[in-house]
Amino acid sequence: MTGKQRREQLLGIGRTLFAQKGFEGTTVEEIAAQARVSKPVVYEHFGGKEGLYAVVVDREMEVLLGLITKALTSAGSPYALVERAALALLDYIESSSDGFRILVRDSPMGQSTGSFATLISDITRQVEYLLVEEFRQRGLDPLTAPMYAQMLVGMVALCGQWWLDSPRRPKEEVAAHVVNLAWNGLSRVEPNPRLRERRPGEDQRSHPS
Repeated sequence: MTGKQRREQLLGIGRTLFAQKGFEGTTVEEIAAQARVSKPVVYEHFGGKEGLYAVVVDREMEVLLGLITKALTSAGSPYALVERAALALLDYIESSSDGFRILVRDSPMGQSTGSFATLISDITRQVEYLLVEEFRQRGLDPLTAPMYAQMLVGMVALCGQWWLDSPRRPKEEVAAHVVNLAWNGLSRVEPNPRLRERRPGEDQRSHPS
C-alpha cells in the first residue's frame, strides 16, 4: 500500500470501530490488528487514537454540514426549508449510519471541536439567518428567530437519532411527520405567546384567560 492508501484503510477501520464501540471502547491495538499492521504505523499516520478519531469526525461533519447547507440554501420557502432539512439529515443517517453514530456520541475529554453539538450549532446559525427575514415579513419579532431556530433544528436532530435505532419507518414518512409538526405549529405562531396554565400560588392576572 502507498502511504495514502494505508491512511484511508486506517480511517475506514477506525470509523467502523468507533461507531460500534465508541471512542473509549476502541483501542489502537484493535485498529492495528484489523489493518494487519503494527501499532507504530497507526501512530505514524495519526499520532494516536485521538488523531484518527478527530479526522473521522471532521470528515463526517463536513459531509453532513454540506448536505444540510445545500438543502437550506436551495429552499424557496420556509416550508421547503423544513422539508429539505429533514430529508437531508435522514438521507445522511440512511447512507452513513456509522458516521452518524460517531457524531452523536460524546467527544473525547478535552476535545473542544468536532462534537455533534458543534455541528448542530453551525446548522442552527444558518436556519436562524433564514428565519429572521421570514419573521420580519410576518410581523413577528426577529429577535426571537434564534430561539425558534434552536427548536426546529433540535426537533429534526433528535428525531433523526430516534429513527436511527428504532424499527425503520420509511424515510419520507418520518420527514413528513416532522414537517407536519413544525409547519402546522409555525403557521400559527402567536406574536406574543403566553403560558395559559397557572401554577399553584401564581397571580391569575399574570396569565391570559
